[in-house]
Amino acid sequence: MTKLERPKRQLLRPQSPGHRRWLRFRKNRRGYWSLVIFTAIFIVSLFAEVLSNDKPFLILYQGKPYFPLLVSYPETTFGGDFATETDYSDPYFMELMTTQGGHAFFPPNRHSFDTINRKIDGPVPSPPTWDNLLGTDDRGRDVLARLLYGFRLSVLFGFALTLVGTLVGIVAGAIQGYFGGRTDLFFQRFIEIWGSMPELYLLIIFSSIFQPSILLLLILLSLFSWMGLSDYVRAEFLKGRNMDYVKAAKALGVGNITIMYRHLLPNGLTPVITFLPFRISSAILALTSLDFLGLGVPPSTPSLGELLAQGKANIDAWWLSLSTFMVLVGSLILLIFIGEALREAFDPRKS
Repeated sequence: MTKLERPKRQLLRPQSPGHRRWLRFRKNRRGYWSLVIFTAIFIVSLFAEVLSNDKPFLILYQGKPYFPLLVSYPETTFGGDFATETDYSDPYFMELMTTQGGHAFFPPNRHSFDTINRKIDGPVPSPPTWDNLLGTDDRGRDVLARLLYGFRLSVLFGFALTLVGTLVGIVAGAIQGYFGGRTDLFFQRFIEIWGSMPELYLLIIFSSIFQPSILLLLILLSLFSWMGLSDYVRAEFLKGRNMDYVKAAKALGVGNITIMYRHLLPNGLTPVITFLPFRISSAILALTSLDFLGLGVPPSTPSLGELLAQGKANIDAWWLSLSTFMVLVGSLILLIFIGEALREAFDPRKS
């Protein structure tokens, strides 16, 4: 076989279904580039402490390296007078670095999500300046830092809620569709009753009883987020349980769990995968809405909904609403484009 014949034979190799779906996904340029952009922004937000912080990520002092992002150092470590934690934004600290030959390397944005800028000459919220590129909120905190940390929190919360809701929805839908009969009937009546529960009122009640936290929101929203997906999984299992290969597996004595996991679940994952971006976007929107209403995370936590609430309370502070609106809407648009591309890639009519 010559060298010219080898590439031709490689092109004739049969492609796996996953590879064909990936090629169809890449053909959708809008969805593919939306995935690239969203992934890049999310990876950048994971390093928010290094990009936006009031503490230097590295200090070289008397020939020794110090990492304030990881370790809390007292002021006496750098030649100060007090044993309390060093205030790295204090001019006295910079004077110590200058006089004693130290070097402090700060992030590009020298503000954390809870840093209050006390050098503002005027009322807050203050408009954008070179010190605060997107202005400050009504407490003097940097909007850019709170957007960066809030975006990361929203996306991680969306991933967690989607993961929990998807796992519960798959298990519930698989049990209904595979066993059918009274099991399916009982689950359907339970879903009808549980779905009629007033979710917002339950959130208000629990937020008044317990201290608001991310974990509490995740648990409460997970109680309802699985029902929409379980219907699609149930339909796939109802369709597949009467197939010949399932009947043959039962005749050979294969267990129910093995049949559900190895034979029916791979064929029922198509609606699960295609709905993932839409579920993530709805989870982000749910967290933002609850924070906007004051039912979400604690007030000190960086949140997109809390910034929108501040923008509503301060109409003249246009930088609050505009910047948060662009981040939120841009994220949702990217996720919707990714979901549309996934739906086309998994469409059986285009296989």
